[in-house]
Amino acid sequence: MSATAAALPPGFTLGSANVAIADPAVPRPQTQPCSVVLFNNQAFADYSNHPFSYAPPAACPGPWAKVVLEVDMSINAGNQYDRTAHIWLAGVNIYTGTTEEPSATIARNWHVERDLTDYSALFKSGQQGSVDLGNVVNATYTGVLHGTATLQFYPAIPGYKPSRTPDAVYPMSASATGGAVALNTSTDQLKQTITFPPNVERAFIDVLAQGQSGDEFWYTCVPNTLTSQLQSCGSTAFREAEISIDGQAAGVAPVYPWIFTGGIDPLLWRPTPGVQTLNLLPYRIDISPFAGQLSNGQPHTVAISVYNANSYFLASGAVLVYRDPRTAHITGAITDNTLAAAVAPIITNGITTDSQGNVSGTLTTSSRRNFKIAGYIQTSHGRIDTVVTQNMHYQNKQAFTINNSDYVQNISQQTDVDTDTAVSGNDGQTHERHHASFPLTMNINYASAPGQPSSQATTVSQAFDNTNRLEQNGVMIYQSEVHNKVTPSDTIAFDANGNFTGNSGQQSVQKYGFTDTAGSCYKRSVTSSAGLLTGVTDGQDCRGNQDALRWFADPYGIALPDVSTLNMYR
Repeated sequence: MSATAAALPPGFTLGSANVAIADPAVPRPQTQPCSVVLFNNQAFADYSNHPFSYAPPAACPGPWAKVVLEVDMSINAGNQYDRTAHIWLAGVNIYTGTTEEPSATIARNWHVERDLTDYSALFKSGQQGSVDLGNVVNATYTGVLHGTATLQFYPAIPGYKPSRTPDAVYPMSASATGGAVALNTSTDQLKQTITFPPNVERAFIDVLAQGQSGDEFWYTCVPNTLTSQLQSCGSTAFREAEISIDGQAAGVAPVYPWIFTGGIDPLLWRPTPGVQTLNLLPYRIDISPFAGQLSNGQPHTVAISVYNANSYFLASGAVLVYRDPRTAHITGAITDNTLAAAVAPIITNGITTDSQGNVSGTLTTSSRRNFKIAGYIQTSHGRIDTVVTQNMHYQNKQAFTINNSDYVQNISQQTDVDTDTAVSGNDGQTHERHHASFPLTMNINYASAPGQPSSQATTVSQAFDNTNRLEQNGVMIYQSEVHNKVTPSDTIAFDANGNFTGNSGQQSVQKYGFTDTAGSCYKRSVTSSAGLLTGVTDGQDCRGNQDALRWFADPYGIALPDVSTLNMYR
């Protein structure tokens, strides 16, 4: 169903330059929630940390069927950079996102949501929190940001049974009050020492690794020996987040190539920013094979590092733990771990320089990992064996043409991760299968003759594709798919002195789709031209052209629904 000016979804106005994204809202039960405001209309005009106090909603004591964070941001018309925002509660990161840049004449506002149901243990008691959103405001940079954050608690009532959620949530941050940690090199680590309960049954870690400064455009980088020749950043075009427990390799998370709204060409991202730009989502790693080790009553060090970090990555995360409620103590051990601490990428150098100093050719950076981590625990319901196998493949191809009049850098990058977690016990075997794919293409052509006007033409295709599948004893009981893709293009022009003179050909399309085997279907396409919204199309390929998301679905692809919840709807 194509939306007309008279029938646009709420929040959209044809011809508007305001932020327009196709991302879905978090699906919710059809019940009345209790709202808790964390901060309201908070101004961000400096680098101060802004504390707040949280108290559980008295009218909705829990357990909750759903907990949703809503964040509303705005910025006045003026000049400002994109900024990074973090919200912390009891030291745990509950939101990370970057901001939309304003223009001299247009203010902007936007709304994002995050499903925090798995973090419910945090919300059962009063906590101290804070929000940090560093922002410089002066005579040059005049954009002041404002924000409001609210938690919505949906009570569990008949028909909306609460999912089983982690029993404990531990922060991975700079201090007890939060804070992301800057990782400048491969050896830098965000470390957290945790004494876990003695009955850990399953455990996960949510990882956020955001490139900043020299690592903001890490996917455009080259080996250090080629930085001068190719006029690019160093440390190669490969990054990955690596997890360790007590110094032992425990998991790997791919780094998503997020692009901020000031990135490459700011006009590319008006009115639609890049994939997840306003709401950076963590990557979840299953560390359940280590449950027996974590349950031994001793403190354990969990660490995050970023391979090839080159000043710098901001890292944070959270450890989520499920306990065995029927026993006070679990025993177990790791039985197999083939994960190497680091795998250097393979570089294929096809770059040549002719006698005139003209550079051309293709540089390829690739990496492949295949590993297995297995462990067992003795629980109140028998022995449980968990085997995590993961296959990762990464490739970045950059084609360069560099001469007196042109600088061309065409990037084609692909990240694919397949993970299978097999859990075996007295009730049989469950498989949780996850496929993540992060394709990125970026073509940049900067044309500049000495003493003449210049231009930069840029086209981008950035996507996030994810499939989650749950099988029990060889039978598929649930599957979901997420497809989120943004394809902008623009040409910016400069005079002979390098001053910006205008742009042409700006257009963008974002398409977001989610389907699952429980009947969910969401499809939305948002189109724009010359920085203005030109169309919104909903429901294509959904039955009856109607979008519908089951309340327990995760349309962002982080996690599978709880098995007991799924069984109610099978």
